Amino acid sequence: MNFNQVIERKHSGCFKYDALKIIYGKEDIIPLWVADMDFAVAPEITESLIKRIQHPIFGYNFPDHDFHASIRKWIQKRYNWDTVGQKVINVPSIMTALAIAVLSQTKPGDSILIQTPVYPPFFSTIIEHSRNLLTNPLISRNNTYEIDWDDFEHKAAQVKMFVLCNPHNPVSKVFSYDELKKIHQICTKHEVMVFSDEIHADIVFAPNKHQSIASFGGDNVITGISPAKSFNLAGLATAVMFAPDNKIGKTLNELNNSLHTFMGNSFGITAFTAAYLKGEHWLEALLNYLKQNRDLVRDFFLEEIQSISMAECNGTYLAWLDCRALGLGDKELNDFFIQKARLALNPGTSFGIEGTGFMRLNFATPRSVLLSALERIKQALKDM
Repeated sequence: MNFNQVIERKHSGCFKYDALKIIYGKEDIIPLWVADMDFAVAPEITESLIKRIQHPIFGYNFPDHDFHASIRKWIQKRYNWDTVGQKVINVPSIMTALAIAVLSQTKPGDSILIQTPVYPPFFSTIIEHSRNLLTNPLISRNNTYEIDWDDFEHKAAQVKMFVLCNPHNPVSKVFSYDELKKIHQICTKHEVMVFSDEIHADIVFAPNKHQSIASFGGDNVITGISPAKSFNLAGLATAVMFAPDNKIGKTLNELNNSLHTFMGNSFGITAFTAAYLKGEHWLEALLNYLKQNRDLVRDFFLEEIQSISMAECNGTYLAWLDCRALGLGDKELNDFFIQKARLALNPGTSFGIEGTGFMRLNFATPRSVLLSALERIKQALKDM
């Protein structure tokens, strides 16, 4: 658990590093964009994968009892959600789960609601499948984000589905018990299906706690969960969705089967199971390290660079930076970070119009790398 170790990731088929030239036009920049971590996975996961690879046959897979039991036990312990009565459906990713939910639970022309700024594939998954997109922009207030409840209920009355991101990417908000309860009540009232993306659920900083919205009653909730973020396993393409074991679960499962997206892969199944059965102590150490990195970034902008501020970060390893005081247009802001600070961040506009003037910074990297990145920002601002 040496999170300070700098591991060379170039030329490993790593999108975060090997796609820099294609996306940013140059390679001599520090990549703090793609939401994965620059840390070695838990040794228990590596050991389980080595044991699996020593068996020389990689035929069709069967996600067995241990696979399903590990996630149910994990959710019960970490989120206090009893998933009895919930069907588990195996999928390659949370976005696969969302696409299947959209296709099976809505029709072309139906409206779907999201809360912006938000993860870009939320937009594309809805629009590409000929659904009508409605947005409930989150309100930025006192360096945090709140729900516009009047707007939310008004639009909930018009839609078939609401897509929740909790913890939220990119604003790093962990929705409170009361907020989730109210969302659930409004969606139930208007007969709105909820798809809850909870891929960042394990990365929550005390005193905040993650609550699954399905725990309020799961008859209208589909929940996507994966160790991809918290255990750095995105490349192994393994996730699950929980759904009511009724007509909803049946239609989800039927489409998943017809698309042949249910099989999984040997290494993803092995790593997924090892993470949830053996990786909790590693995760707790990770959370402590990430919290220190979060505080380092927050304090840097509070004390060193007042022209940029960081939104309150309750969870995830993503810093949402308000750069509007710099007075730069979005193209100029992006160019500033690439050309002057020599950093690859995510431009705020990729998360919707509400991201104008913002940038997203991934702080899940060794502290020496993070310190270098912050120093580059400081020097670039001096040279403006």
